[in-house]
Amino acid sequence: MKIKAEAKYQRISPLKVNYICKEIRGKQVDEALNILRFTNKKGARLLESVLNSAIANAENNNGLDRENLVVNNAYANDAPTFKRRRPKAKGAAYPILKRSSHIGVILSEKELEED
Repeated sequence: MKIKAEAKYQRISPLKVNYICKEIRGKQVDEALNILRFTNKKGARLLESVLNSAIANAENNNGLDRENLVVNNAYANDAPTFKRRRPKAKGAAYPILKRSSHIGVILSEKELEED
């Protein structure tokens, strides 16, 4: 069973968040939360709130145990980009791209080993 949570239109570049997403993929949720809690980046704070939302969805909506949850996938996709212009020399205009992202986390249950 896959549990999903997503935060849309977050004002941070997806590239900055994907570096942090790489760190928590495949980890148990409590270990992933510890990694995010001690990462000193804005993207880590946003990803932590999405992960907490996914954990709450799993516990309350699907009745799953927190101990068996694993981060199956974490991602940051492109969202609409604000395009602005900055004046430059000789009447030219320089583009400024204010990027935003859709941040998502997909959780799954850990497979129990059978003897």
